[in-house]
Amino acid sequence: MEDREVLTGGINQVVREGDRVRRPAGPWSATVQRLLAHLAEKGFTGAPRPYGLTENGTEEIVEFLPGEIGHDFDAPQVRSDASLIAVARLLRGLHDASAGFPQQPDDVWQFAPREPAEVICHGDAATYNTAFRDQLPVAFIDFDTAHPGPRLWDVAYTAYRFVPLYAPDAAEPSLPVPEGRRRLDLFADAYGLTEDERAALPAVAGERLRALVEWMYAQAAAGHQAFQGHVAAGHDRRYRTDARWIEDAYGPGGDAE
Repeated sequence: MEDREVLTGGINQVVREGDRVRRPAGPWSATVQRLLAHLAEKGFTGAPRPYGLTENGTEEIVEFLPGEIGHDFDAPQVRSDASLIAVARLLRGLHDASAGFPQQPDDVWQFAPREPAEVICHGDAATYNTAFRDQLPVAFIDFDTAHPGPRLWDVAYTAYRFVPLYAPDAAEPSLPVPEGRRRLDLFADAYGLTEDERAALPAVAGERLRALVEWMYAQAAAGHQAFQGHVAAGHDRRYRTDARWIEDAYGPGGDAE
């Protein structure tokens, strides 16, 4: 096939064939396919449409969403206030569309569901899983980590990646705290967080990052080479440092500079 391209991400290798993408399937893929179909039925256009599993069940097929992927805050399409506002609204649209998803007893999720299960969280709605067009976020990709959970569980991680809320470090693009707070307020306004949710966000972000570290350790211990590589590269230390930073700088009485 001439119109074919191999797309390599952080965990999986996927293949685009025309207007569709073939991805390695996991035990959760059938549930994710149902979720994507539900989002499409609700009129949410910020996710790929599903096209089922291959006959042998080893791959899932989804719509190819054209656009640029913003990998981190260094990418110009990620840095603007307009981009930050747009991604907050995109995440709110996803959550609102997912709230009525009809769960079934045999649903499988890669990330364990969390209570209160207000919505279906994307689980990894970060810059590297966001398609941009005309310098603005228009869709999320890679729903493998979708799972039922609280809105704020997802919001906190997306804010962490898009504000961003990284601790000062030469390896990551961090912001002075006053600018970080300004951008976090923009994100919260665009999503529509309540005052209680805004106050809780720093603590939830810290909990979210520590949960990610524990999941990474479990995957590495199970022999997953990508996550073994992440641990070897110090991603776990990075997340733990960022968790403490967010709580200290942005939590109640935070005054870190």
